[in-house]
Amino acid sequence: MPEYKAPLRDIKFVTEEVLDIHGHYAKLPGAEDATPDMVTAILEEGAKFAERVLSPLNRIGDQQGCQFKDGVVTTPDGFKEAYQQYVEGGWPSLSHPESVGGQGLPDSLGMMVTEMIATSNWSWGMYPGLSHGAMNTIEIHGTEEQKDTYLTKLVSGEWTGTMCLTESHCGTDLGMLKTKAEPQDDGSYAITGTKIFISAGEHDMAENIVHIVLARLPDAPAGTKGISLFIVPKFSVNASGEKAERNEVSCGSIEHKMGIHGNATCVMNFDGAKGFLIGPPNRGLNCMFTFMNTARIGTALQGLAHAEWALQNSVAYAKDRLQMRSLSGPKAPEKAADPIIVHPDVRRMLLTQKAFAEGGRALIHYCSMLVDTTKHASDDEKAEADELMSLLTPIAKAFLTETGFESANQGLQVFGGHGFIAEWGMEQNVRDCRISMLYEGTTGIQALDLLGRKVLMTQGATLRRFTKIIHKFCKEHKGDKRFKSYVTALDKVNSEWGDLTMKVGMKAMRNKDEVGAASVDYLMFSGYVVLAYFWARMAVVAKTKLEEGTDEVGFYTAKLQTATFYYERLLPRTKAHAEAMLSGADNLLSMDEDNFLFLNS
Repeated sequence: MPEYKAPLRDIKFVTEEVLDIHGHYAKLPGAEDATPDMVTAILEEGAKFAERVLSPLNRIGDQQGCQFKDGVVTTPDGFKEAYQQYVEGGWPSLSHPESVGGQGLPDSLGMMVTEMIATSNWSWGMYPGLSHGAMNTIEIHGTEEQKDTYLTKLVSGEWTGTMCLTESHCGTDLGMLKTKAEPQDDGSYAITGTKIFISAGEHDMAENIVHIVLARLPDAPAGTKGISLFIVPKFSVNASGEKAERNEVSCGSIEHKMGIHGNATCVMNFDGAKGFLIGPPNRGLNCMFTFMNTARIGTALQGLAHAEWALQNSVAYAKDRLQMRSLSGPKAPEKAADPIIVHPDVRRMLLTQKAFAEGGRALIHYCSMLVDTTKHASDDEKAEADELMSLLTPIAKAFLTETGFESANQGLQVFGGHGFIAEWGMEQNVRDCRISMLYEGTTGIQALDLLGRKVLMTQGATLRRFTKIIHKFCKEHKGDKRFKSYVTALDKVNSEWGDLTMKVGMKAMRNKDEVGAASVDYLMFSGYVVLAYFWARMAVVAKTKLEEGTDEVGFYTAKLQTATFYYERLLPRTKAHAEAMLSGADNLLSMDEDNFLFLNS
């Protein structure tokens, strides 16, 4: 049976030893309570909840799925009870302001807990996960009255939230949306339209659901500049802040899908539902990006989650499964065959998962510390962190989900034919992971956002903000022979990153299609460079610890060995991406669309 153990040692290695999170908290206004003892206690309790409560429900959620009848969605056995434990434990309020009932702890600490929840049971974790985006949107853009009405209930976990963007005719291109918002005499709006693919849109885990909905006002200009944002609760709220009559919003059906069966993916019908404008009219997409950026970092975490889950279970299986003898001679002569972990190709698959999971963990928690800074630091520090986040968000979302899916498949492959069988859980991990490259902006959309908006439209300024950080790291360690192999390679690909950007930019000045043609390869190249930076940082810490003397020789040695594997086996993939992105748009666009298929003889 598959199982999950929270990787507390590695989380602490990344956050404390590599990223110096306690130094970060010491300088962060309002983080006084995030002491080392407090952080350890929270992580240990979060691990217990993930391992003992959520992990056993993962397979149940996949097998049972959600049930739909007469507009009512019933979640799998145990999901509702687990959510009540989650609320009673105070977990929803961990990283929200005390002014709205939160505990006032840093977002980065919340992300550590969220990682464990996400990996143990992604489908369940989506229910409270969507609420965080709704909370952030209301906290930043809502009026004081809206915060008093909705935010405190969301923060407590009594209510949950969703984001309602997609319609059947518009997914990525939200400028085409048709949902209408008609002004009413009482200052509210009547919201009419249908939204699809709404995760956690209807369920039985909380007494009210607060939908954040994109809709168009009657006099709105066409396209994305005419979209407004609205709060639409499942149940209206009375003057005392309690739920009242049912609003005219309902679930029309739930989707039958490849994975994440335990989470309800809903068609939501708004039939003149009462809604309330949040943020300025016709600026809804700008406000919604608060939600979307939160969701994109959350989806990046999904890539890490599936890689970690695959790694844990495939390593356990590889140590136990006996097949063939090692090519260099028996390693377990007393057994009928050697454990498959001795075979080089199995090692290749395991180390690939390990490199992506542990490297991805460093990137995720680095980003979460940037989120802390954007909320609590000085204006200059906030501006720098915002710019770094704008660059790293599409990289994290797309690269970590692509490599997370690769890791999930490698994990299944380690099991051989048994990986294809449901009882081992590996095929569920693959199915659940697949959506991560689709929702919250596909890999292609993230790539266009990165190369087009974040890099070329800023004349490379946003990119230089991060490449300078890498350059500074390389300069600091350039003369140290212990790290020469890492620093030399990192310095080279970092420089190449800038050169490739200039070359693609020059080609795009002549033909804008060159941006779309290069974008995915550019993003993947960027992702490999970013993870190379974090693996170099981890290698420096590990080598230093070993030289100082430690009781954890195996742990730190494995870090160095994984860093070497990453640099020698995975980072060279950048060469193929570089060659592909510079090959131009013609090899993609020259074929006539009628010539893609010839089905008749």
